[in-house]
This record gives sequence, structure tokens and C-alpha cells, in this order.
Amino acid sequence: MQYQELKQIHRERREFSAPELSLRIHRSLSWLNKAEQVEDDLDAKFIFLWIAFNAVYAVDVEEQYRTTEKGMFEQFFQKLVELDQHKSLYHLVWKEFPGTIRALLDNQYIFQPFWDYQNNRLEKDQWEARFKQSKKRASQALASQNTTHILSIIFRRIYTLRNQIMHGGSTWNSHANRSQLKYCVSLLDKAIPIILELMLEHDKNEWGEPFYPFIQES
Repeated sequence: MQYQELKQIHRERREFSAPELSLRIHRSLSWLNKAEQVEDDLDAKFIFLWIAFNAVYAVDVEEQYRTTEKGMFEQFFQKLVELDQHKSLYHLVWKEFPGTIRALLDNQYIFQPFWDYQNNRLEKDQWEARFKQSKKRASQALASQNTTHILSIIFRRIYTLRNQIMHGGSTWNSHANRSQLKYCVSLLDKAIPIILELMLEHDKNEWGEPFYPFIQES
């Protein structure tokens, strides 16, 4: 399902949806629409897709929790998986993108401790041990087909790429990060519409307050 179909569903349901969720979906759809218009620019498409995800994912939490992305991802995806009666996320992870997911899990360039080592915050053996441990946990999740845990790990890796791009740590259209960028874009491009569809189907559930509520300019 793409932007136009999702937008039509949103128009039909927004009168009956929780206002906070309707606002988040409205914002997310605007960025998804933009992402669909830049097929020839992977960097821009990644940025627009991430904003589309963040619009529906982010909740207003206390300052001390804003760096604990792992826990927040886990809770968000657990809720989605529980609501996913059609097993769309399960199919995405285990049927459509298993190769992409394994490639991302094996990619050190989207593993934050690797960059901490490059910036002299960790010793070589420390980041390598963490990478090995992370891959072990991922392998266990793969073996047990734990959709929630795999999505949480993958989005944590995508979040590292997001930081690299958004904080000026890469060059536009660079050859240095093409493979991970292509993998992340292809996954986000399919995952975000599924997430939006699930949230539209369950628009009475408590999804939390948006970071930035809509304030009419005076």
C-alpha cells in the first residue's frame, strides 16, 4: 500500500480517530509522499522515509529517556506485532527481506560502537566484542523468528545511519555508504506503509502524544 491509498483511508477515518494519532499520521503521510517522488536520490529518499517513520514513532518522553532508543523501539514494535493480525510485519521480515536483514546485521558501518572506536571512545577489542555479542543476540532472534526483536535491532542500525547522514557525517551521493543506504531505503520503503496501515486500523489505541503538537500561528 502506497501514499494515495493510505491517504484515502486517513481521510475516511480521521473524523473518528484519536486527534493525536491523526495528526501524526497526517505528518507521516506528507513525508512518505515526498519520499515517493525522489526515486533517483537515495540520500533524500532515506531522509524523507526516516522522518515519515519518526512522525508516527516518536512520543514525548522525559529528557533522560530520549537516548534510550533501543527500549523505545522495542515497545513500539511489540505493540505493532501484537496488533498485526495479517502478519504483514512477519512476512516483511521472514519472507520478503531476510537477505537484506542479514546483510544489515553483518554491516559494521551501521553499528554505533564501530564509530565510537574510530573516534577513540572504545578500544578495538571492545567494539569487536560488542559487535560479536550483538550478532549473537540477532542470531538467537532469527532462530526463534522473534519479529519484534529483529525489527528493534534493525531500526537501531538504521538509526545509526540516520545520525551519520543528518549530522553531516557523510557526503551526498557518496560511494562510501551505498550498500547500507540501499538496503535501508528498500526496507523502510516497505515497512513504513505497513506501520501506517496498522496504526490506521487501530486508531483508538493509545499511541502517545506527538513531540510537537499542532499550534495555530497567531
